[in-house]
Amino acid sequence: MKIAILGTRGIPNNHGGFEQFAEYFSVYLSKKGHEVYVYNSHNHPYQEKKFKGVNIVHAYDPEYKIGTIGQFVYDLNCILDSRKRDLDVILQLGYTSNSIWHWALPKKPVIITNMDGMEWKRSKYRPIVRKFLKYAEKLAIHSSDYLISDSIGIQDYITTTYNKPSKFIAYGASVFSEPKEDILKAYNVKSNQYCLIIARLEPENNIETIIKGYHKSNVPYDLIIFGSLNEYGKELQRQYKKDKRIRFVGANYNQDDLNNLRYYSRYYFHGHSVGGTNPSLLEAMASNTLIIANNNVFNKSILEENARYFSDSNDINEILNQDILFNSKKEYSRLNIKKIKDYYSWSIINSDYEDFISRQIE
Repeated sequence: MKIAILGTRGIPNNHGGFEQFAEYFSVYLSKKGHEVYVYNSHNHPYQEKKFKGVNIVHAYDPEYKIGTIGQFVYDLNCILDSRKRDLDVILQLGYTSNSIWHWALPKKPVIITNMDGMEWKRSKYRPIVRKFLKYAEKLAIHSSDYLISDSIGIQDYITTTYNKPSKFIAYGASVFSEPKEDILKAYNVKSNQYCLIIARLEPENNIETIIKGYHKSNVPYDLIIFGSLNEYGKELQRQYKKDKRIRFVGANYNQDDLNNLRYYSRYYFHGHSVGGTNPSLLEAMASNTLIIANNNVFNKSILEENARYFSDSNDINEILNQDILFNSKKEYSRLNIKKIKDYYSWSIINSDYEDFISRQIE
C-alpha cells in the first residue's frame, strides 16, 4: 500500500502521543514493505528526507509566527501535497485543524481518521472555540470513509451521537525492563521517595487538583512535574512556590529518562479527563509504576481495578496521608504489565492498524 499519515507535527517524536504513534506505526509499515509518507512541520528538528525507511515530507507550518491559526495553514499544506502522491490511504490523526479542509482531500485514497478525544470538552478553550471544535468533529465524522476510536468510551460516544461505526484500536506501549537508577541523581531523589506527573499542563489534566491535594498532605516526598511551562503552569508554579516539595521541571521527551523516573516513583498521578486511551497512561502501566488516576470512563476502561482513583483534591490528600497504597505497588504493576503484553503492545496495535487499513482497500 501507499500510505500517508497526516495530522502530526512529524517524526521522530518530539511533541506528543500522535507523533509517537506515527513514528512507531510508519516504521513498522515500512519494514512490512509499504510505501509510507509522514508529514513534518518545515521547522521540525529532523530535516532528512527519510527516517528508517519512511518518506518525510516537510510542509510549511507558520504556527511559530502566527500561533494556533498556523496549524490550519500547515494542515492545508499537507493535504494539498497529498494530492500529488497517488496514495491508496490517508490516515488522519485527529481532526481539530484539518477537518475544515475535507473538500481538498484527494478523491482516490481511502480516508481513515483517528478521532482522538472529545476536543470540544477541553476547558482551556473559550466557548466559541469549543463550538467550532464540535463542528469540526462533525465534519470529520462525515468526510471520512472509516473511523478509528482509541477507547471504548470514544467508540460509544460516536455511535450514540452520530450513529456511525468506528473501529476500536488503542495506543501501544513497550514494557520497560532495563531500569537504571542513575537518572535519579539528576533530580536529587531516591527510589520510591518521590511522586510524579508527566502531562501537558492543562486544566482538563487535573494538574491543579493533584497539586492542591499534595500541598494539603503531610508526605515528605517531592512531587516532580514534567510539562512545558505555559501560562497555566507558570501560574500554578507561582501559587505553590513556597511548597518546596512541588517541583516544576519543564518538558522532557527522552523516553528512557521518563521510563526510569516512572519505574522508581512512589506514586504516579494521571489526571487526564478528556480523550481516549492516553499514551502516557499506557507508558506508565508498562513502567512498573503505581498509578493514581482521575475517576473517569476513559481511565477506568484501561486500568480497571489495577489503580486507585481520585475525584477531587481531598481524595489525593487522603491517599497520600494514609500512604498505605504503596503496599500494592508490586501486584498492581504486575497486572498492568500483563495487560500491556496481552492487549497494548506495539506489535499488536501496529498489526491491528495494518490489518484494518488493508481490509478497507481490498
